[in-house]
Amino acid sequence: MRCPACGCNDDKVLETRTTNNGSAMRRRRECIKCGYRFTSYERVEDKPITVIKKNGNIQQFDAEKIQRCLRICTDKRNISQETLDELISNVEEQIKIMAGPRHEVTSAQIGEEILRQLSGIDAVAYVRFASVYRSFNNVEQFIAEIEKFQKS
Repeated sequence: MRCPACGCNDDKVLETRTTNNGSAMRRRRECIKCGYRFTSYERVEDKPITVIKKNGNIQQFDAEKIQRCLRICTDKRNISQETLDELISNVEEQIKIMAGPRHEVTSAQIGEEILRQLSGIDAVAYVRFASVYRSFNNVEQFIAEIEKFQKS
């Protein structure tokens, strides 16, 4: 590790700890040449998840898209921010599990997971998301989705 003070590459590790959430190693170091003490962090480099779209295009997974769509479909519903944050976290975690070692997931899997998670929280938000995700064109599709939701 290069010393930020003198640029020397020779240092010793004084202390090693994991961060609170366990996602990184924190190391206190001391430069052998000048004695300057500094902190470094070691993290696992995650391979990005790729999403295979319905049309066959491939793009990198963007958690912000999920956050935006969930905020829109739950807008003006009596859903606490804490519940919404937990919902977003649960959906993202399930997507990581679905992506598996290949780090690939289909947009259909993402949509179905969002619907599955929404079904336990709010029926109106579920139907709002389903109407966009499944591209409803008429009232009959809304009615069919509501009937399907009520049966489950």
